[in-house]
Amino acid sequence: MTREDIIRMADASGLSYYGMGKDRERFIAHLQRFAAFVAAAEREACAKVCEVGQMNSWGCAKEIRARGQA
Repeated sequence: MTREDIIRMADASGLSYYGMGKDRERFIAHLQRFAAFVAAAEREACAKVCEVGQMNSWGCAKEIRARGQA
């Protein structure tokens, strides 16, 4: 997710309303960190699902985890 993606989603959810003051950049930095935690948790959850699959599950899990390294 890019910074612009995170800002767009915060705007769409109404969350950015709370970060419109003088500390907007700090608020956006916190949002970016939060989004990174959520993305990492989602990748790991997907990887675990792949691990219990039947066809080429190791390759699937490895690819999902690798996305977090980019």
